[in-house]
Amino acid sequence: MDYYICPMHIHLCCIGKTDDNRLSSLAEAYCKRLPHYTKFSYTQLPDIKNRKSLTKNQQKEKEAALFLEFIPDKEPVVLFDEKGKSLDSMSFANYLQKKQLAGIKKVWFLIGGPYGFSSNLYTRSQEKISLSSMTFSHQMVRLFALEQLYRAFTILSNEPYHHR
Repeated sequence: MDYYICPMHIHLCCIGKTDDNRLSSLAEAYCKRLPHYTKFSYTQLPDIKNRKSLTKNQQKEKEAALFLEFIPDKEPVVLFDEKGKSLDSMSFANYLQKKQLAGIKKVWFLIGGPYGFSSNLYTRSQEKISLSSMTFSHQMVRLFALEQLYRAFTILSNEPYHHR
């Protein structure tokens, strides 16, 4: 079977580790599947220290500093954010395909901490995508993002995972 080949390198980056082993196990399964379709990296940056003694804005600023230290300058950044554009799975697949066809070699998808992103990450990003208008824990969002990335590539490969 021919597979859709995407030369684009997708980086999914988030803050902190997932506490629930069941969610971690499911996330790992998608992380193992994605390299079949594209170059893929999944990075969990360390939780910020003394989080409970910080305000929400201080937490977001410290998390932003971690992200910005890790992400190379000038590489495209997309935030998974509740304020972002809503896309269904087919539209998200088309979105990724358009990036690839435009010659984008790398794209960073970020998942923030429990309070979202700081203003400087909104400024640094090129786009925002919402995974749902509902609110989910930032740990569950990782799994949803991974599943949607996987689903997008199976759609582009005309595989039966996504029923049309």
